[in-house]
Amino acid sequence: MQEVVTDNLPVLEKVRKYTAAEEVRSMGLYPYFRPISSAQDTEVVMNGQRVLMLGSNSYLGLTNHAEIKEAVKDAVAKYGSGCAGSPFLNGRLDIHVELEEALANLVGKEAVLLYSTGFQANLGVLSALVGRGEYILADKSDHASIVDGGLLSQGEYIRFPHNHIARLENRLQKIGPDSGKLIVVDGVFSMDGDIIRLPEVCDLAERYRAAVMIDDAHAIGVLGPKGEGTPTYFGLTDRVPIIMGTFSKSLASLGGFIASDAATIDYLKHNSRPLIFSASMSPANVAAALASVKIMQREPERIDYLWKNTQRMKEGLLSLGFDLGCTQTPILSVYCHGAMAALKMCRRLQEEGVFVNPVVPPAVTPSKALIRISLMATHTNEQIDFALDKLFQVSKEVSIGASG
Repeated sequence: MQEVVTDNLPVLEKVRKYTAAEEVRSMGLYPYFRPISSAQDTEVVMNGQRVLMLGSNSYLGLTNHAEIKEAVKDAVAKYGSGCAGSPFLNGRLDIHVELEEALANLVGKEAVLLYSTGFQANLGVLSALVGRGEYILADKSDHASIVDGGLLSQGEYIRFPHNHIARLENRLQKIGPDSGKLIVVDGVFSMDGDIIRLPEVCDLAERYRAAVMIDDAHAIGVLGPKGEGTPTYFGLTDRVPIIMGTFSKSLASLGGFIASDAATIDYLKHNSRPLIFSASMSPANVAAALASVKIMQREPERIDYLWKNTQRMKEGLLSLGFDLGCTQTPILSVYCHGAMAALKMCRRLQEEGVFVNPVVPPAVTPSKALIRISLMATHTNEQIDFALDKLFQVSKEVSIGASG
């Protein structure tokens, strides 16, 4: 079989010119796609070495829970490995319905619709609900799936500075009162670790006749007495028409959902292309998410443990002089004020037995480069103290400004 020559294909010219990843690899600082050979837990195995995991989104520490693994086994034994179709046609199972009902009860909405991923959930709702002549107003720090969903819609996508309520109002003032408007914000922002100023957002939405949609991917299992999320945390569930969430974080699975009133969910069922033209969540993923919801509601003390661990780590980092920005949650952003410093911190910490995630340009500006630490309910005090020692040691080597 003759190999196709690609050197002269214009569409692939950008591929041949792309060198950024290889440049970082050549320095021995490449931090992505690192293979892990164990379960996601407070410690993982990498290249035969046990490493403290401070880069996972498993906030409640459920990914290795025996009850969840047993539920997955039972689901595969009963339903098989997949659904072989979309929920619109042949891919809807009774456990899909059970999970939707459990989630609706959790977040306080009439109905829920499941998507195969959280990314698809945002694509699906924004592209279906916002049409030509209508507007999406989004925080500049919103997740990439919101950006892509906004671009996929036929409406106009307008951004406002992060958590800047006055600028949001300025954008709203320029839109006609009768135009369709959807304000879309993260509940907990995945890089800054802060919480949306939801009461003020809801006040503006009502004043300017806009609907509010909240992406609670990083808030489910984190905010609220039983992990219900941002609207419950603020007591504003009735003022937030659309709530989105994912299962790949606190709920130890893969997938996403949209919660709203029954009419909105019924509309999405028949108009959301990422739903209609994608296969359903696998039985294993549904069973894992459903078991996680049950454990979370049965054991709210897990959320208490998560916040106690967060407080211990945060106070420790601040006492050592680290710049944590405006974080308010188990996402702790340690600012390194330079991409190379963040990459070096990440590499040296892994060598010392601590896994963290670097965030560098183009995701942020060079001065905002950081390492992202995220806590689990199952981390021990000894693990947190070990991490603080290593963070201080490595920061001195890299010179990111931790005090002595």
